[in-house]
Amino acid sequence: MADEHPRFPRPVLITALALSGLLALGVISLGLVSRFSEQRQQDAVEAVQQARRTGPLALPPIPSPGAEGPECAKLLAELPAELAVDDARVPRRELADPVPPGAVAWGDAEHDPITVRCGLPAPAELTPTSPLVQINGVQWLRITEAGNTSWLAVDRPVYVALTAPENSGSGPVQDLSDRLRALPAKPVFP
Repeated sequence: MADEHPRFPRPVLITALALSGLLALGVISLGLVSRFSEQRQQDAVEAVQQARRTGPLALPPIPSPGAEGPECAKLLAELPAELAVDDARVPRRELADPVPPGAVAWGDAEHDPITVRCGLPAPAELTPTSPLVQINGVQWLRITEAGNTSWLAVDRPVYVALTAPENSGSGPVQDLSDRLRALPAKPVFP
């Protein structure tokens, strides 16, 4: 009786098995390279975050015409050594030279920087129809952009901005509102 299943010639079978093995090795290698690449990317992101969270913080200069005036001097002297961020107290952070006038920052290895800038010009976003938020007796304009929220105090003799990551909670703006109440209130639109 003849064999119902034809046999493959031995060289064809060996070639098929070799190609299957090479294909499996290729898939495994691609997976390892992909995993290694993802780990390197994650390590690079963590290194950037650590650099942003430690050491002197470089702040770019921005126009701050009132930064060296008496109102900013009084406010900056009153700012706390620590800010409440969620359930943590975050310390002041050193600023890199050249330090912009009217600027301070807080942050540590676990928290992204929170900055305050005093003496800014009137923000372009402030219009008679801008939605303002009152926090502890201070009128704030909230601007969210690129994962950060800037709160601009608009009813004091100088404009003050607090910029924090979106997930920082309300503690920093409440702390700053308490300090800003020491400055006299003024109408938002004269």
